[in-house]
Amino acid sequence: MLDTSAERRSFTTSDGATLSYLDAGQGRPFVMVPGWSQTALQWHAQIERFSRDHRVIAVDMRGHGESDKPDHGYRIHRLSQDLRELMLSRDLDDAVLMGHSMGCSVLWGLWDLYGGDRTGALILVDEPAYLLQSDFLTAEEQSQAGAIFPHDTAVAICNGLSDPAGAAAMTATLLDTMVTKDMPAEMRAAIDDQNFKFPRDIAARLIMNHVYQDWRDVLPRIDVPTLCIGAEASNVPADCMRWAASVIPGAELEVFGADEGGSHFMFMENAEKFNARVAAFVHA
Repeated sequence: MLDTSAERRSFTTSDGATLSYLDAGQGRPFVMVPGWSQTALQWHAQIERFSRDHRVIAVDMRGHGESDKPDHGYRIHRLSQDLRELMLSRDLDDAVLMGHSMGCSVLWGLWDLYGGDRTGALILVDEPAYLLQSDFLTAEEQSQAGAIFPHDTAVAICNGLSDPAGAAAMTATLLDTMVTKDMPAEMRAAIDDQNFKFPRDIAARLIMNHVYQDWRDVLPRIDVPTLCIGAEASNVPADCMRWAASVIPGAELEVFGADEGGSHFMFMENAEKFNARVAAFVHA
């Protein structure tokens, strides 16, 4: 289901974690960063399409996929630093960086630390700028940010993931909100399989850090061509991607309809449309 012709390679971070990534094609670098508990293989349709005219690198973040599972470093800024070190080690410059879900947060963390160094364009796929519902934000600010997790929900998710007896059920509950009813069973099974390559206890630690990151002040400082992609049938409100596109200077916007495979995984459910829109952006 998740086949790719890419070669699997690895590199070691400054804190000793060996990370795995898929490498295919030649040309301008196109780096793909999956979301929380997802893996490089879930970009398989994009790897096959964009490796025709780019050097595509899709990374398994620490703890995820085929990468090492160290007992440390499960914070967004550490993942951003891991990505920075990968780009430096492979001399990737003027790169197109595409993040899905939490992968967007990794890219925002990278921008927060290093600005646009080595970055030529961004593709931001279905991620709130701030996940946490809080009285600290007005109702309008929560809507703009895409705040979907009250504190108690975040804690319940982490507790569920940390409990060996309940981790599978909690994972299934989360994934149920991220796909449409029309997703083929084999595709959903492949997503489930990739999720469980990330040990549930450390997945809980990472999601707790993730939920509390507020990236709203990063977005207006992005000054490279940017495409924001949302979806009407996603658990992430499409309006927060509309807002992100409105505050990133010159950003483009694409929102998948519910009848277009417009789930959180629209790049899998409707890879044809997704790839065509991304191709139009990167080749403009």
